[in-house]
Amino acid sequence: MLIKIQKSENSEEICFTKNILEAAQLNVGDEVQVTIQNGRIIIETTTKTHKRADLKALLAQMPDDYQPEELDWGKPVGKEEW
Repeated sequence: MLIKIQKSENSEEICFTKNILEAAQLNVGDEVQVTIQNGRIIIETTTKTHKRADLKALLAQMPDDYQPEELDWGKPVGKEEW
């Protein structure tokens, strides 16, 4: 498959089709490791994964005696409304 390098503002880019990303098990926003070896560009998935937080597990870590409190952040700055 031939893919053309394109100009994008101040850099160049290579666009991958959805089929290529699916075959590599990649999604938009994933981080990849890019290296150069013997004149070849190597793109590899990273072991770092971003999992969704489990709300029930996070809440289970809260102390039983936790009491939320209201904080005074001072006067509004800018266009926010209170």
